[in-house]
Amino acid sequence: MRAKVEKFIHSALHVLELLIALMTLLVLVGMVGLEIWRMFTEPEYFSTLNEYLHNILTIVVGLEFVRMLIDMTPANTIEVLTIALARQVILNHEDPFTNITSVACIAGLFAIRRFLIPKKELTIEMSEVG
Repeated sequence: MRAKVEKFIHSALHVLELLIALMTLLVLVGMVGLEIWRMFTEPEYFSTLNEYLHNILTIVVGLEFVRMLIDMTPANTIEVLTIALARQVILNHEDPFTNITSVACIAGLFAIRRFLIPKKELTIEMSEVG
């Protein structure tokens, strides 16, 4: 009886994760459409490159988040964190200490991926992508 309840809860949570991923994906598609619209309607759209990069990199992080929600593995989670930190480094380059800290965190995430995630999981993930 308990195993059936646990299986039901697990499958219900999986369905909720997929619904959240779908809703997030729909919002991201809307954001891409809005960015394309703004590119053609606003004459000085590209004059503020920082805002453009902010919007596009937010969409990229969101897409990686959707991928993480669909296939929740440690490798996908590390990739989302790496992309989010890289976005931070690209957009907020005012303080050198913050940059050094962010780069050190990215190096730490690469080390975690290299040494702590089993190679079997990485092989499975790579075969799904290819």
